[in-house]
Amino acid sequence: MDIAAVLSFLAAEDYTIAREVLQRGVATLFFIAFLSAWNQFPALLGERGLTPAPRFIALTTSDQAPSLFRWKHFTYTDRRLRIVCGVGMLAAVTVVIGLPQAGPAWTTIPVFGLMWWLYFSISSIGQRFYGFGWESLLLESGFLVGFLGSHEVAPSLLMIVFLRWFVVRVEFGAGMIKMRGDSSWRDLSAMDYHHQTQPMPGPFSRRAHLMPGWVHRSETLGSHVVQLIAPWLLFLPQPIASFAAVAIIITQLALVVTGNYAWLNWATILLAFAGISDSFLAWIVGGPWPGWGWPVSSGAEVADASASTAVVGSSDFPLWWAILIAVFVVWQCVLNAPALRNLFSPGQLMNASFNRWGLGNAYGAFGSMTESRDEIIIEGTLDPDATMTEGDWRPYVFKGKPGDVHRRSPSVAPYHLRLDWLMWFAALGDYRQSWFSRLIERIGSGDAQIRTQLGPDPFDGQAPALIRVRIFTYRYATGTERRQAREEGQPRPWWVRSNPRTMVEPTDLRDG
Repeated sequence: MDIAAVLSFLAAEDYTIAREVLQRGVATLFFIAFLSAWNQFPALLGERGLTPAPRFIALTTSDQAPSLFRWKHFTYTDRRLRIVCGVGMLAAVTVVIGLPQAGPAWTTIPVFGLMWWLYFSISSIGQRFYGFGWESLLLESGFLVGFLGSHEVAPSLLMIVFLRWFVVRVEFGAGMIKMRGDSSWRDLSAMDYHHQTQPMPGPFSRRAHLMPGWVHRSETLGSHVVQLIAPWLLFLPQPIASFAAVAIIITQLALVVTGNYAWLNWATILLAFAGISDSFLAWIVGGPWPGWGWPVSSGAEVADASASTAVVGSSDFPLWWAILIAVFVVWQCVLNAPALRNLFSPGQLMNASFNRWGLGNAYGAFGSMTESRDEIIIEGTLDPDATMTEGDWRPYVFKGKPGDVHRRSPSVAPYHLRLDWLMWFAALGDYRQSWFSRLIERIGSGDAQIRTQLGPDPFDGQAPALIRVRIFTYRYATGTERRQAREEGQPRPWWVRSNPRTMVEPTDLRDG
């Protein structure tokens, strides 16, 4: 066996840009995730949170929820949580600016491993507030991309192929869960509702919802084509693989524009870059990527120029590194076996983990489509004699979720507003869970910590004399309704709400 030829084959020198995008991009998402935890975890899950992490840790085992915070010398406190977040953000910054990539081949592994373990320690005790598929998607992505190595070695072909398989699990899994889960995906009517009923709409969601019906049918059909077919094309030769990756990226960017799904879409975009070669990018942009370059080209002149400017993708691919990567990929394939079976199972699971470390997961979203939108509105008053129908009731504003019918939905992703997201689930029935009743109690008692998770306080920090909770059905205002409001000299509505129902009668919670 010609070892040199094997090593040359395993060195994916045409994927140096993909490596840069993957490593720096995933590190950026880690930074945002740690920042989100810094700002939100103490209020939602801290020592005085809605569902305190110390209590959860005491009631569970390390097998159920492994975490750094189980170590007897590092038990959970809000201060230690922020230390973990600070270290995680610092590690992420080092990757974004390229420090680990400048070291020996292996230096990216411990840095990404550190970010993975620190964020895993947070996510595993995050309970309902961390029960989203993009948490495990980020964690698994971070665990994998460190093994793409530093600039000392070329990216490994085995890792590039395995990351493409990761895209199959994410995209094909999402496509199959749709086809199996809801008839609206099969009859192409799902997008008639999605833009209006999705958990956290964005500033362009209303315009997308009001598009003609044929556009929505096209959106749904396009989603099926990209999710069910394009991921498999990633395993075909170039440039087919690159075109398939571009199709995935374009559809994910459309979701970025029309919704707020934390870093779900951005992580999928980054993973899709595993299908894009440097030579394809050279063909698109007409020359080397500024500051990075690539070592291969179709023309001798460009190849010579690249050799003098390239800073990544060395052809050096040592045997020990090849063996390490091969062993790692084989191990990952074993962990992926349950996810492979799940993809083709009639009882397909969505966003499921098959081992305690959250590697080799099943992914998917919107297995069922919500066709109407309900919003919970929490209101307070300083008048102790107010009734359900009378009094100066003022709503508590959330940072992202719909409330004020005149407010345009903001764009917040890839940042994740966890409380706002759970309020969507609360309107679907999660209000029966303990976090929601504690939220009402904290707002009603004027708790300063929980107010950090809300928008402007209608009472400037003062506890309301009474609090009530109502639920309304929301829909987007039509163009006609907005024009009519303008003609009447009224603020133009973004939403129209109707069908008010009472969830909590006026209650004094100041002593709660």
